[in-house]
Parts: sequence; structure tokens; C-alpha cells
Amino acid sequence: MIGSLGSTNPVRPLPEALQKVAIEELNEVPSRVESDIATLREWLQQQPHLCSCLEDQFLLSFLRGSKFSLEKAKQKIDRFYSLQAVIPEVFNEHRLADDPQVLEIIRMGIILRIPLDKDDTGPAVTIIRATSYDINKFKFQDIIRVGSMFGEIMMLEDDNASVSGYVEIMDMSGVTGANLFALQPQMLSKFSAYADEAMPTRQKGIHFINVPRAFEVGFKSLLGWFPGKVKERISVSADPEAIFERVPKHYLPKEYGGTKGTMQDIINDMEAKILTYRSYFEESKHFGINEKLREEPSIFKNDESHFGLDGSFRQLVID
Repeated sequence: MIGSLGSTNPVRPLPEALQKVAIEELNEVPSRVESDIATLREWLQQQPHLCSCLEDQFLLSFLRGSKFSLEKAKQKIDRFYSLQAVIPEVFNEHRLADDPQVLEIIRMGIILRIPLDKDDTGPAVTIIRATSYDINKFKFQDIIRVGSMFGEIMMLEDDNASVSGYVEIMDMSGVTGANLFALQPQMLSKFSAYADEAMPTRQKGIHFINVPRAFEVGFKSLLGWFPGKVKERISVSADPEAIFERVPKHYLPKEYGGTKGTMQDIINDMEAKILTYRSYFEESKHFGINEKLREEPSIFKNDESHFGLDGSFRQLVID
């Protein structure tokens, strides 16, 4: 099944420092990138069960996320679409750039993408202000949905994310018991497993900051819902300055003690950015998997996944 949004335009060249990282850590061979993309696209066009985005930059992101193993890239794209189908709470009709709920969440500044300098080779950074929304109006899955949209934008245009991965800063300022309950731990666990198994960008860390000491026990139980590999990348701190250990101060808006503009500046940029992706998310509604048309068994090894072969989510054992 052939997907659209195909492109034969040259891929975006990497800055010199990031190109060096891609060569040394991701097995990227610049002279071979074009042919690698073409090979992956040709395979996708031959899969009757899979309708995928075919843009060069999309395919390159999966190649980088698989360290240029063509078989792993095939597996990850297949997983990318098949697992979206089993998380309908996130991947549904509201996942559009101009959806009123999506825009309202962006305007509240719950998710903040932190721009890096062009010569920085570190991971991309996102701050999630996890307690800054009305839990009576929104579910955490609504916040995850918007985060997933920016995750795709990041994999398409953020070279730091594509090459060096990303970190998430979970700001728990003002957290209450109701906020913790609203985090939907099983949904958080399911989406974390999806991000780990199916997204081409590599998750380098989830850092909870401004966690009141009174909630440390509650947070330890929450962390038990994360898959083991993800759990190893998580840190929890009550120290308000812990963010500076993860993100240089000069990148942060003034509300976080930095010098790079304000949160409103970031919010304005993010709203403008997502609206440039109207056609991408509209087209994405037509991408996906039709298991009835799959000619060969899934190439994903079942023992490597937190999801069963039928896409059902395996319950994690909580300590």
C-alpha cells in the first residue's frame, strides 16, 4: 500500500559537529544516505499492509534511529504505525494541527520545546509542566497527544533529536495528590513503551523536577509503571535548581531562571510551528496498518516488546 507525502528533495544537511556524531555513533555514511532512503522507500511501497509517510526526512529519521540497519528501520516503521492503532486515547480524530483542544493545550504552555544553539550536539529538550492544566477539563492523554505531535515534528526537523536523542523535563511544581492520580500511570507506561519501541528519536532521559519531598513515596510507586529500560533513564529531584544540571541556563526562559526570552515566546513559536504542519497531520490520518493485508508475519520479535503480537499491552509487574 503506497503512502503519500513522498519527497525526492535533498535531505537537510547536518551541521558539521552533528554530522560527526552521526558518522561516529549512528554509522551514517553521507555518500550513501540517498540510496539508503531509496531502498527503505522501495520496501515500504511493496508492503500491502502498510501505508506510510514517504518523505525523505521521515525515512532518514528512522534510519538514524536504527543506526542505519535497514532491517531495524523496517521493523521500527512497522511498529510506529501498528502501535499507534492500539493507543486510540492518543492517536484519534483530535490529532490535528488546528484542533481547538490541541491549540488550547499549546497556549497554556504545558509543553515547552527549548531551542538549542546551532553548534550544540546535545539532545533536544522539552519541558512538560505536568501540573499546569485543569484536570477537570483535560485528561493527561490529551497532553500526551499534543506531546506526540511535537515528537513527530521533532523527528522531522530537529537534527539534535534525530542524531543525539531527546530529554524530557517533567516540572512537578505545585503537584497535589489529584495531579498524581490524573497522570494516568498505565497510559504513561503504554506511551513510554511506544516511544521506546516505535519512535526513531532516542529517549535519553526523563527528569522529574520540583517534586515535593512529601510525594517521594508516591513518585516511587509511579515510576514502577515505566518499562525497565525507560525506568533506568529517570531521575527525581526536589531541588528547584536540578534543571540546570540537565539544561544550560542560557537556553531557558526567564521563568526558569534563564535568559532566553519568556515562556510566551516559546508558546507563540510552537503554535506557529504546528500550524505549518496542518497538511502533514491531516494526511497522517490515512497512514497506518491493515493487518488483514499483511503477507508475512510481523518482523518484530515478540519477546522484545511490551505489547503482544496482537498489539495488546502487557501489564507490568509493579514492585
